[in-house]
Amino acid sequence: MLADSDTRWKWGALTAHRIAPGGRFDGFLLRGRATPTVRQLAEVGVRADALREVTGTEFVHAVDRDRYDVVVLACVGGAVQAMLHGLAAAWRGRPRRPVVVTGYVGVVYEKLADGLLLRHGADLVLANSRHDAERFRAVYEGAGAPADGVTECALPFLGGARYAGRPPGRPYTLAFAAQPSVPDRKEDRMYLLERAARHARRHPDREVLIKLRSKPGEHTTHIEELPYQKLAARLPGGLPPNCRPVYGHMGEVLDRTDLLVTVSSTAALEALHRGVPTAVLTDLGIREPLGNHHFLGSGCLASWDQLDAGHLPVPDPAWTARQGVAPDGTYEHAFDTARERVAELAARPVLPPLAPYYTARTAPGYLPGVLARHGLDPTGRPLPGRAAPGRPESALARLTRGALRDAARGAYRHGVQRVAPVIRRLGEL
Repeated sequence: MLADSDTRWKWGALTAHRIAPGGRFDGFLLRGRATPTVRQLAEVGVRADALREVTGTEFVHAVDRDRYDVVVLACVGGAVQAMLHGLAAAWRGRPRRPVVVTGYVGVVYEKLADGLLLRHGADLVLANSRHDAERFRAVYEGAGAPADGVTECALPFLGGARYAGRPPGRPYTLAFAAQPSVPDRKEDRMYLLERAARHARRHPDREVLIKLRSKPGEHTTHIEELPYQKLAARLPGGLPPNCRPVYGHMGEVLDRTDLLVTVSSTAALEALHRGVPTAVLTDLGIREPLGNHHFLGSGCLASWDQLDAGHLPVPDPAWTARQGVAPDGTYEHAFDTARERVAELAARPVLPPLAPYYTARTAPGYLPGVLARHGLDPTGRPLPGRAAPGRPESALARLTRGALRDAARGAYRHGVQRVAPVIRRLGEL
C-alpha cells in the first residue's frame, strides 16, 4: 500500500485490511511535504509488516520486484495516475500482475472530474457510498471511459460503540472537529475558535474539546497555514478551563462525545454512523469551498447560536443511507462486493494491462507534467537520473539524506506557516 499523508495512510491501511484480510501488509510512504510522522502512523492503530519511505520510481521498482497480489494506491490523484502509468510500463508484456485498488479518503466535494479521471485505470475505484458510486460512474461514462471498476463500499474507519447517551458522572461533551484548510481565512478560524470558547463559557457544566489533526510541525493531507494551537494563544481571554485542544484517534474522542460539531469534516460521518448528534456549521455560509454543501438534506446543518440554545440536529435517514452511513448494523457487509471482486481478479491467470483514461493521445498537454512530477517520462518509464537505486545505500548515506530531507521539510513548513501569511497580508495592503 502506498500513501502520501496521514489521512490517506488511515484510509489505505484500513481498506487493505478490509478487502484482503489476513494477508501480509507492506506499507510504503510516498516521500513529500505531507509524509506522516511516527505519531500520526501510530494514531491510526494499523501496523505494517514492513514500512519504508520511497519516491514514486522506487515504489514502482519495489512492487515490480516483490510481486504483490494486491496494491492499494492511497494518494492524491496526480500521484495515483503516475503510479498507474509507472506500473503499467513495468508490467508490460507480463501475463500476471497485482490487482490495483484506489479511491478517496472521505467526502468528495471538490475537483470531482479531475480527481476521478486521474484515478481511472485502477482495477477498482472504491466509492464510499451509493451517492459517490453513482457520481463516479456518471463522470467516467460522460468522458467515454469504462466505469466497470467503480465499486461501492464505505469508509473503512466507521465503527465503534453505538451512542447510548451521556453516562452518569461524565460531563456533557461537545467536540469540535477542526480541519487543516477549512476555513482558510484567519478571521474565520478565529471566529470558530471564539464561538467554541463562548459555548464553553455559556455552559460551564459542559466540556468542549477542540479535536486537532496535527501537532505543531506536523503536516496533514491539506496544508495548515493557521494552526488552531497558535490562534488559541491570541484569543482574548484565552480558552476557558472547560475548553481544551485534544489529539489522538477520532474514534476515541467520539467514545466520549455527546455532540460533534464541524464545518465539513469526515468526522461528521463517523459520528452519524455511531448515532452521535452531529452539527454541520452554517455560520460561515453554506458554500462549496467550505464543503458543507455536501450536507444539504442531511438534517445536520445548524449554527453556533442554535447550538448555544440547546438545539440538537436530527439526521435524515434517507440521506445517511445514501452516504454510506449504516447505523443499522449492515456496515460489516459494506466491503463484501469489493472483497469478492479483488479475490476474483487475483485468481485470474491473466489480467489485462492497466489502461488509464489519460494517455499521450487523450491528454498530451496534461499527462506529461503529471508524470514528470513523480520522476516518470510520458511512457511511464523513469526519467534519466530518477531510476530506483541499483544497490543499497550505506548507513551514512541514509542518515545524510534523512537529515537533508528533514531540514527541507522544516523550511517548507516554516514558509507555509510563517512566511506565506505575512506575504499575503502585505499583498492586501
